[in-house]
Amino acid sequence: MRVGFIGLGVMGRPMAANLARAGHRMSVYARRSEAARPLVEAGAGLCASPAEVAVAAEVVFTMVTAGADVEEIAFGEHGLVRGARPGMVLVDSSTIAPEDARRIAVRLAGHGVEMLDAPVSGGSRGASDASLAIMVGGRAEVLARVRPLLGSIGRTIVHVGPSGAGQVAKACNQMIMVACIEAVAEAMLLARASGVRCDRVRQALSGGSAASRVLDFFGAKMAERDFLAGVQARLHHKDFGILMREAIGLGVALPVVAEVWQQLNALMAHGWGGEDTSNLLRVLETLRPRTS
Repeated sequence: MRVGFIGLGVMGRPMAANLARAGHRMSVYARRSEAARPLVEAGAGLCASPAEVAVAAEVVFTMVTAGADVEEIAFGEHGLVRGARPGMVLVDSSTIAPEDARRIAVRLAGHGVEMLDAPVSGGSRGASDASLAIMVGGRAEVLARVRPLLGSIGRTIVHVGPSGAGQVAKACNQMIMVACIEAVAEAMLLARASGVRCDRVRQALSGGSAASRVLDFFGAKMAERDFLAGVQARLHHKDFGILMREAIGLGVALPVVAEVWQQLNALMAHGWGGEDTSNLLRVLETLRPRTS
């Protein structure tokens, strides 16, 4: 197929590379041309705008930060709708608010463009080895058209429901994952305060019912006090902002989310938003009472 990709960051670049390796003709756009260089060197066409991507592609993937970014890509002065043919599909793999996804889908429909909200989980490793979990909202018949493409970037593809449903599932994913990071941070804090080696505690827990990918990855970073590389905490902070707005709008009580949200706020206040979310351990350490 003729495929476009916009948003060539830590997740988007390997996703686009996997689509190209599957044999699809790629057209890409990036605000920073150097982000697109590896794909262009591998044969992808470099476009000067999202509109040019739409001219060249039947299906366009976006992987950007916020709902406002997706709207600008779709409807801006040089947006997708300026070059899209009727029937083009936008597959947005960003993590945005469900209401944003619904609103964008309605606007695109007015231009004859279909949309799937298809956020992903699995991190940069899952993006690289095409093992992502993909949560899809939108029309089932549109998903059927692009499912072979999704199969080139992910291992688990679930149609959750209509537009916005994929983003609801992603919000639930982030809720559980980041709450687990906080729980791991508290466990590491307790271990250290008790004079027990954090790496040994993590190793012991990994063989029992507390075992998880979060414990393996973030627990190891906390034990090694490696707070720099990995998932930028500002993105999880953004995701929890979406969660809190959804909870307020729906009148749903999410007490654990509210507490973790406060910890993420503290993390951001310390200036650690560009570092890893394992910094939740450092937030807890700043709260420990000091003995005289």
